Amino acid sequence: MKEVLSLTEGWSLSYSDNLLHAQVPGCVHTDLLAAGLIPDPFLGVNEPAVAWVGQRAWTYARDLPASDTTGEEHERTDLVFDGLDTAATITLDGRELGRTRNMHRRYRFDVTGRHGRLEVDFASAYDEAASVRALTGERPNVYPEPFQYIRKMACSFGWDWGPTLVTAGIWRPVRLERWSTARLADVRPLVTVHDGTGRVELRVEVERTAQGTARSLAVRATVGDGLAEARGVVEGTHAVLTLEVPDVSLWWPRGYGDQPLYDLELELTEEAAGPGAEERPLDSWHRRIGFRTVQLDRSADEHGTGFTLVVNGERIFARGVNWIPDDVFPSRITPDRYRTRLRQTADAGVDLVRIWGGGIYEDDAFYDACDEMGLMVWQDFLFACAAYPEEQPLRGEVEAEARDNVVRLMPHPSLVLWNGNNENLWGFRDWDWEPELRGDSWGGGYYLDLLPRIVAELDPTRPYTAGSPWSGSWEHHPNDPAHGTHHSWEVWNRRDYTEYRDSVPRFVSEFGWQAPPAVATLRRALPGERLAPDSPGMLHHQKAEDGNGKLNRGVERHFVLPEDDFDRWHYLTQVVQARAIATGIEHWRSHWPVCAGTIVWQINDCWPVSSWAAIDGDGRLKPLYHELRRVYADRLLTLQPGDGDGGPVLAVVNQSAEPWQARVTLRRLRADGTEVAEHVIDVTVAARAVHRRTVPQDLAPAQGSAKEFLVADSEDLRSVHLPVTDREFTYPVPHYDVAVESPMGAGTGNVEVVVTAHTLVRDLLLQADRLGPDAVCDTGLRTLLPGEQLRLRVTGATDTGANAVRAALFCVEPA
Repeated sequence: MKEVLSLTEGWSLSYSDNLLHAQVPGCVHTDLLAAGLIPDPFLGVNEPAVAWVGQRAWTYARDLPASDTTGEEHERTDLVFDGLDTAATITLDGRELGRTRNMHRRYRFDVTGRHGRLEVDFASAYDEAASVRALTGERPNVYPEPFQYIRKMACSFGWDWGPTLVTAGIWRPVRLERWSTARLADVRPLVTVHDGTGRVELRVEVERTAQGTARSLAVRATVGDGLAEARGVVEGTHAVLTLEVPDVSLWWPRGYGDQPLYDLELELTEEAAGPGAEERPLDSWHRRIGFRTVQLDRSADEHGTGFTLVVNGERIFARGVNWIPDDVFPSRITPDRYRTRLRQTADAGVDLVRIWGGGIYEDDAFYDACDEMGLMVWQDFLFACAAYPEEQPLRGEVEAEARDNVVRLMPHPSLVLWNGNNENLWGFRDWDWEPELRGDSWGGGYYLDLLPRIVAELDPTRPYTAGSPWSGSWEHHPNDPAHGTHHSWEVWNRRDYTEYRDSVPRFVSEFGWQAPPAVATLRRALPGERLAPDSPGMLHHQKAEDGNGKLNRGVERHFVLPEDDFDRWHYLTQVVQARAIATGIEHWRSHWPVCAGTIVWQINDCWPVSSWAAIDGDGRLKPLYHELRRVYADRLLTLQPGDGDGGPVLAVVNQSAEPWQARVTLRRLRADGTEVAEHVIDVTVAARAVHRRTVPQDLAPAQGSAKEFLVADSEDLRSVHLPVTDREFTYPVPHYDVAVESPMGAGTGNVEVVVTAHTLVRDLLLQADRLGPDAVCDTGLRTLLPGEQLRLRVTGATDTGANAVRAALFCVEPA
């Protein structure tokens, strides 16, 4: 039977005459940090001080004893790397085993009978990129870094939310595999469902030793605990098995059903040589699978060209988020960290996670968690925001990388879509690439030919789309909102968030608005700095072009921009971020099924930074996170401005599986809370449907009124509509009482904050991290009417005094 020996211990890292302990998996930066040789690049303005790390060569080394690679029990010993970052030469006892130039591939080398000093020499990623660029010629890029010339995590070269920390190292596990006769090289399970019967077609590739060339081999597969079994012989190096599971339980996205997973086991054996002899086990393979169907409906209709995911025949409005690497040093991301971040994601009402093309193909632990939580995965191939050469040596690397990762990831039922690239089709058409290229390759051959052929060959059970955004063909602009997927970036970059309502794209796969991280995150990341929007550390941890200018303009459109009041500025930027995303999602959800999904940019961060994330770089929840939980809930109540001279529109959105008998109370109120008119509407909304109606005329505040507003309430849902911006509205000076209760006893850090409003209190927010770095509040922005009471639950606080709690409370104030 194949034997596996981990090689994660005993490594050293050297450069010049320096030698230090290396952690594997790991990277150069984390080893230097552990040795105290570089400052933490996440703190202050330290990042440029460690730029030299990515500019030079590094060597990992350890001894490989003869006993590990030589023995009578095994004919072959392979050295297997699950990930090398990136351009490396591997030698054993001074003799070259091979060279690598791709972070996103697995590598295997025959080291049978060889031993001695094992070295992995990493060239500078910049040097590797320069050598490739010299062969292929220049290509346009949205950033001044050469990431499109090397198959490496693009965002390690920096992005408009990430630092430039160009890594090197053995970033995924390394091991020896010792085996005889044959081993399982690739296993591809094609999982389908027909009329309630699950079907698994297993396509198996084996590798044989020289002695095993003529041996008779067999494969045996089982699903679950005896639910299905199949056996077959290996013809040469190939075998195909088919298993059928009657009355199979379907895997569903979260919110649509359960996520049953089945163990799929495969064993490779050498057949018995004669009477009385037993089969000899050689190798085994195990994955968990789920049975479900997935299609992508791209039919043309009166609105354009659709883009709707259909799982098990159910058409789905995708409630999505974009995912970036959760750490700029991805070897630090543990399975527990994946599970924590993805549990937070699911708890926000999300049912789809898009893995963005400038990052990595994540570890299996990521997809395992998505399988269990019902989070659909949209997987980009790793191309983003640049023209990519299609010549060698890149083309061969791209094909090998795609084949490797399609086979690795296809067992996961959560994976529902392959996507060719991020923004490159759009960039070719709109960002002046075409004239600059003058006919040179730019990646179109990857997205429109190579990658769809690989997916069709290896994983025909899933849909493929050429890019995001992409209209489906060159007959339409790549980012045409009426066709396919759309990225909405005019809003944020140049326009106010209210302009999300100007169109109804078929599927919004990127849109977002920035805000700073939590105050406790800033205090940790910027030690000793007096916080201000333009303080040195704040500006360094703002990577977007004119990022603070866009933040300030976003605030100024709705509020008076605070001067010399960082806490107020911080609060208002959080409010605007949450409102911006809510505005887009509420509008687009209210237009289902024309719009079939939204994917917010972004759920997470890779370091402490002002960004579009809902969860900041230290894992703290921004107000946006709580707002996502509201607007991505199965049931949503929203007031939308009317078209033209029409009054506001009430939209009642029901994404649950049951009809919703909603009783909606509409109230027209004056700014002081006095009720002008009230009307109760009983609405029946079918499952997975939307009900829209114009608000009765007597309930609609006059257009341009700064003294009246409209509120809609149903159960615990509320929507507020103001006819003017907040800075124009005549808000009263907010007045509310605060009481602190300790239901679990004093000193536990767990308290309930009771707020009683005596006036209109708009967008009340308790910033719990001001009560202690680990403190968390269960609620985000809330609006209270006079006489209403709100109970906020806080855990992990170190300061629960009434004065501290009141100081951590913020709300909208009159201009």
